[in-house]
This record gives sequence, C-alpha cells and structure tokens, in this order.
Amino acid sequence: MVVATDSGTEIGRISHLISSVQELTTPLLRQINRFAERFTLFVFVCALLLFAYAILVQGYDWSESLVAVVAVAVGVVPEGLPAVITITLAVGVRRMAARRAVVRRLPAVETLGATSVICSDKTGTLTRNEMTARRIVTGGHRIQVEGSGYQPEGALEAVGIDDDAAALAAAAPLIECGLLCNDAELRRGDQGWSVNGDPMEGALVALAMKAGLDPDHVRAEWPRLDEIPFDAQHRFMASLHRRPGGGTTLFVKGAPERVLEMSRTEQGPDGRSRPIDQAFWTDAIAATARDGERILGFAMAELPDGQDKLGFAELDRAEISFLGIVGFIDPPRAEAMNAIAECRSAGIRVKMITGDHAATAGAIARQLGMSENPEVVTGAELDRMDEAALGQAARRATVFARTSPEHKLRIVRALQQQGAVVAMTGDGVNDVPSLKQADVGVAMGNKGTEAAKEAAEMVLLDDNFASIVAAVHEGRTVYDNIRKVISWTLPTNGGEVIAVIAAILFGFVMPMTATQILWINLVLTVTLGLVLAFEPSEEGVMARPPRRPEAPLLSPFLLWRVVFVSVLFTLAVLTVFFYVQGRGDDVATARTMVVNTLVVLEIFYLFNVRYLHMTSITWKGAMGTPAVLAAVAAVVVAQFAFTYLPFMNATFDSRPLALTDGILTVVIGIVLLVVLEAEKALLVRFGIFQTLQN
Repeated sequence: MVVATDSGTEIGRISHLISSVQELTTPLLRQINRFAERFTLFVFVCALLLFAYAILVQGYDWSESLVAVVAVAVGVVPEGLPAVITITLAVGVRRMAARRAVVRRLPAVETLGATSVICSDKTGTLTRNEMTARRIVTGGHRIQVEGSGYQPEGALEAVGIDDDAAALAAAAPLIECGLLCNDAELRRGDQGWSVNGDPMEGALVALAMKAGLDPDHVRAEWPRLDEIPFDAQHRFMASLHRRPGGGTTLFVKGAPERVLEMSRTEQGPDGRSRPIDQAFWTDAIAATARDGERILGFAMAELPDGQDKLGFAELDRAEISFLGIVGFIDPPRAEAMNAIAECRSAGIRVKMITGDHAATAGAIARQLGMSENPEVVTGAELDRMDEAALGQAARRATVFARTSPEHKLRIVRALQQQGAVVAMTGDGVNDVPSLKQADVGVAMGNKGTEAAKEAAEMVLLDDNFASIVAAVHEGRTVYDNIRKVISWTLPTNGGEVIAVIAAILFGFVMPMTATQILWINLVLTVTLGLVLAFEPSEEGVMARPPRRPEAPLLSPFLLWRVVFVSVLFTLAVLTVFFYVQGRGDDVATARTMVVNTLVVLEIFYLFNVRYLHMTSITWKGAMGTPAVLAAVAAVVVAQFAFTYLPFMNATFDSRPLALTDGILTVVIGIVLLVVLEAEKALLVRFGIFQTLQN
C-alpha cells in the first residue's frame, strides 16, 4: 500500500532538510583566503613602487631594476607555504587515524582545533552502549535484576517483600513481551556474550534468559504474524503473535509515556485488568530516570481469533493493558568522563543531544561531570520556542532530551549563529542534515550508517567521545604548527627582502644575487620549512580557550614577530656584508658570507619558533626531533656544497670561506636565539604575550 511519495516520505523529508543546509567554509580556509588576498595586493603594490623608484630616482637601467624587483618578489612570496600547510594537515590526519579518528576532508583537521562546542549523542558515545536491565516495575511489585552486560547470569530479587516467586510470576507477561516484541539475538563467542541487533533489545533477551526462558523455544511457541517496526515519530514497536493455545496477542514496547498513552488499563498483581494509576507510573518513571536509567514501557492486548494483520487502526481498537516498565543501565565511559573534564579546561562546551527521557539524560550528564546541575530542555519545549528563545536555550542548556532530527539541525544552527564552531556526532540517516550543517560532522564507525559517514568530515572507528577530544587536541596542534610555519617563513623572507630593498633605496651593491635568493628559498623551504609540520604538541595545548573563528591568520604577536625578526635579520645581513667588504674581500665573498649567515640565522630561529608558548632554551628544545635534526644536517651539507664545491661556486658566484667566518656566523645565530628568547620572556613576564596572541 502506497501511503506517500516524493517529499511526503520520510526519506523525502530528510532530503528536504539536507537541501536546506548551507555548508560553511572552514575557519582556516577563510583565514588563508583573506591572508592571500591582502598579501598578494601588498607585494604587487610594493613591487611597482620599488620598480618606479629604482628607475626614476636611482636611475637604474630598467632591466637591472626588473631583476632586482623580481628578486624581491621571489624572496618575499612564500611559494612553498601552501604545500607545507597541506603537508601539515596530512600529518594531522595520520596522527588522528592513530587515535581512532579518520578524517575524510583535509580542512576538517584544523577546524577541530577551533571547535568551541561539541554536540554529542549519549548512547555508545558517552556511554558504553552495553545495556543491562537493572529493574522491573509492575503494578504491584518491584524487582531488582543482578548481572552486567549481556551475560545471561544474575538473580531476579523482589524489593520490599520476601516472595520472589510471586513477584516473578507477576512480571512474567512483561518479560515475555520484551522477548517477543524484539528482533535481537544473543550470541556466545570467544570474547563472551554479544548482541546481534539493538542493545536494549539484547538486554531484554538476557533478562528473559535470567528469568529461565529459552528464547528460541518461546519464539517458536509464539510465532510472529505481523509487526509495526519502531519509529522515532511514534516511539513504539508492536508485534502480533499466535498464542500457543489459540488466538492472537498483541505486544507493545516503547517510550513509557507513549505506551501509557496507548493503554486503556493496566495489569494488577493478580493478572487482572484495572484502571491505570497515572500518578503511580509517573512517580515510578521519574524515580527510575533520576537514577540515570533508560526506560521502556510494555503492554499487551488479546485480539480476536483469526486476525493476522496489524496496523494503526487495529492498535486504536485494541484494549491494550499496560504491563510495567524496565529500567536499563548503560554505564558512562570512564574515558569520556576524563575527556569531558579536558574539554571544560580547554573552554569547549559539551552538549548532550539524545532521545532519552529528560531525567535519565540529566542524571547521566551529572555522572559524566558535564555540569553539577545540568539544564535539560526537551524536544517538546524546543517546538514551542521561536528562534530567539532557541538561541538562549542552546547557549544555556547542557542536555537536550527527546529530540528529533529537526531539533538537532535547529540546535546546531542556533549555536553557529552565536559564533560557535560546532562539532556534531551522529550515526543514522536522520542525522545527516545536522552532520552536514555542523562545522565538523562526526559519524560513528561501528554503528553509523553509510549515509552518515558520507555526510561527515570525520569518522570515529571506536564510537568513543574520547576520540573526538583526542582529535581536537591534534587539531589544535596542527593549527599551532601552521602558525609556526608562517612565523618562520615570513620573517626569514622578510630579512632577505629588506636587505635588497635597502640596497635599491640607498644605492649600494646588492647583498645577494637573484640566483642566491632562489638557492636560499629552495634549500630551506624543502628542509627547515617542512619539519615544523611534524612538531609534537606543546604543553598545555588543551588548557587554552578555543580561538575565535574570525581571528586573523596572523595574530598581533605573529605580526610583531614578522617585523621584529625581519629587522634583526636585515641588521645581521647588512652588518656582515659591509664587514666583509670593509676588511678587503670582494663582493662575491661578501655575498657568500651573507648567504651563509642567513641560513645559520634561519636554523637558530627554527629552534626558537618550535615553541610559541614556552622557552626554547631547554635540553628538550636543544635536542629537537629526528625530523629537525635531519633537516638541519641536510641544510649544513647543502651549504658546504654551496660554499666549497667548484661547480657550485661557478653556478652561484660563491666563494670558499675561512673557518673563522663559519664560527662568526654561528655566533651571530646564537646571539639571535638569545635575543628572541629574551623578547619572548619579557612579553610573557609583563602579560603582553597573551594580549598579542588574541
């Protein structure tokens, strides 16, 4: 029977939600685009002005001026920066994969580092997703269930009375209902018992086995004739069975408030129907939820003989009798509790979005340490809110309970409108719209659907919230490394450029030729510029608040560093250039000395820039990493070749240098390192560093 087509179907409704999603550009791409536009314009205008000055004021030949200006442009433009940024992101992807988080879209690596809000599902992500039925409440009895996991071992003990047999007899219809209105199976393997199907349904099978039932035998005695599968819209599952003695029986399980709404009577302790005691069940559900247990309600109805079809019309006509509730525990992950504490120290807000009962979700949030008194907002309350009220609720609330896909999408949008960078977890087709809307969609690798994985930027192989936080840690490290690459590249280029500009402005001989500038850029970009991509995390990376999404790629501190280090490089280069000429050496020797001085300065500056938030003058800082040491060794070998090999002398117009010249360049590098470390210490000491970082 066709009941809907096209946009009227559930898939059509989800497709409509997906089409309304506007995918956002990541913060890093926005920053790089702004930086590239402004930097390109700046370089172009400066090159034109310099070219005009060289011809009109200094009277240089146009060809000589053009070569000088090209040398300046080549020196200042960080040609290798896009490649190094890409490699840095790729290194981050590899590190995240080692921590059980697979990144599907490269820019998402850095976006994770800017995340300020993580919206997470509860079951399986914050909790272990190993359901265990812990309590049964019927019209006249309460039963405590022992055991853990899916292992079908554990006693069923009555609470408040000594007659366990009477309590178990009263609960028998409920236990049978949970076993028959159920599609899960338990399997015993080498690693113990596991469930094939929904975890809560698996826990109901384990409960039936603890009560002494054989699932295969009971299901064979009660063959299923028809069913209404569970759906988030109607929040229940119903199945129709043929009774062993003849006739048919309807079983229903689902959200307790929904099953109560469908029921006309309840089953008393003597097995007879009686009017529903709404106050009793409201208190029982609330008490169970306050203990952090998930709850299912159960009901049944006897139907006329010969009925073998089940639909909503049959449900409306049936005299459904409420049997009771079962409370399930799903223990919080210990690593999730630690991860949430780390998020709080990092200034990242964690919000739970779940379909559970509000009291259950709130209790789990307290156990996880999300808040001492978490504010809980239900889906029904969200439906009554306009956009302004929703924005306030999204900012204040810690838990959103009984939510639908539309609610998740609205919550993500409301947070983004407040300037938050949102990571959103999901596993089903219904989660696709919110996964696409989020700045970083995170799909579950174990229980996630292919649709969710396709829509997400990242897939968790272990469905563990702690893996998200580990990925955020790596994302912050990646962004730090990108900043290190930029803060190393621009000042080193700036030192070359200012020296050449000074030569044009004041009319003295170029301290470097165009080919020598190309040599410096070529050798250093593929060695020293690249190793910063492999830097490990600095201490306290998760103790800093998330950066602002609108923050520029070059913070005030980095701008200061570009200017300050460029000036230091220029002073060192020109001092060496004039010193060598002043002692009687030719221009070629002076230029060779300048090139070696620049390379040594950049090596020592590399060790300084490896730590942006702490001192570099430590044993750990001096030893570097294997990548740093290999790059330095490669640069040293290349510079020896540049300085002493005859064919390199002929190609680059370089000259061999004396041992004392080499010692002098190293001393200059040490002085630079000490000056920069003193500058960093002073900025931190007077509180200027933190201000410039923002």
